[in-house]
Order: sequence, then C-alpha cells, then structure tokens
Amino acid sequence: MYKLIKEESFAYKKGTKFFLISHSEFIGVKSYVLLAEDLQGKIEVTEEELTGKFVSIH
Repeated sequence: MYKLIKEESFAYKKGTKFFLISHSEFIGVKSYVLLAEDLQGKIEVTEEELTGKFVSIH
C-alpha cells in the first residue's frame, strides 16, 4: 500500500492511499499500476514517480 505525498497533475489529493496492483518492466523501464483505496480509479506511474511522489505504508 502506498500513500501520495506530493500532489501534481493527479486527480487525487495528498494523503490518498493506493494499492499496488501490478508492476512491469520493459527494457529496463519499470512501471506500476496503483488502485485508489476507494476503488474509484487507477493510475500508472514510473519507478521515479513512485519513489518521488509516494511513500510505502504497511
């Protein structure tokens, strides 16, 4: 589970919680799909965005 710590162009506010539902790697580029805790939407982010805009929570 991840928590959004930096608002940018997302439609989600700071503090929104997300479930990590999938990740993939293609030629060294990692991407992750996150599902909002309220199950209302999902977003795809790169590894840099994941580490820069989200914090892992347990």
